[in-house]
Amino acid sequence: MKLSFLGTKGYIKASSKAHKMHTSTMISYKNTKILIDCGEDWIKKAKKLSCDFLLLTHAHPDHAFGLKKGINCPVYATKDTWKELKKFPIMKKRIMNKRKKTKIGSIFIEAFSVIHSINSPCVGYKIQAGRKKIFYAPDIVWIRGMKTALKDTILFIGDGATICRPMIRKSKKTKEIFGHTTIKQQLTWCKKYNIPKMIVTHCGSNIVKNEKKAKKAIEELAKKRNVKVKIAHDNMQITI
Repeated sequence: MKLSFLGTKGYIKASSKAHKMHTSTMISYKNTKILIDCGEDWIKKAKKLSCDFLLLTHAHPDHAFGLKKGINCPVYATKDTWKELKKFPIMKKRIMNKRKKTKIGSIFIEAFSVIHSINSPCVGYKIQAGRKKIFYAPDIVWIRGMKTALKDTILFIGDGATICRPMIRKSKKTKEIFGHTTIKQQLTWCKKYNIPKMIVTHCGSNIVKNEKKAKKAIEELAKKRNVKVKIAHDNMQITI
């Protein structure tokens, strides 16, 4: 399985050479290329992206608005996400049902509901290529069904919005929580579920503005939990 991190920046004004484009990741295995998310930074490039399929985690601008002018490949998203994007000129819409393993090309995908946004319901993806399983959740407070979602995974690709200070709020009306959990918390999940490695993407201002300092802090947190960690940057490629 090859992972290509085409973009790694969150929905922030800060930008750098390493983190210029909104978070978008290509999963390649055998003859299948699946792109996850296509934010508004990609709107002029979406139709030129070389992918066979596209998955959306949710309908926020930095994850879906690159599709405002459409795209040629089939696009998978939940019913909730398609309701928000109903005006987008996407011809090949596919429904991604939660908690149902779906084979897309040579890759198996299972969507798990994650807490992140109240108005734009979000999912994370358990991805299986051959015998290897990873979990991908670039925007997250919590995973519903976490034990099942993270079971037997060898890599967690998570939310880099904040390192140690939670960015979590509660709706005064519904009492629901939303926002972003910390990298520290996600590393703790990795330790609990025996996931040996985490890659940080969807990077927030702390990373984008001073990656050297952020890297040191994140690596110290990872070392205490016996987890290997790496901060993704735009156009980074790895094979697992």
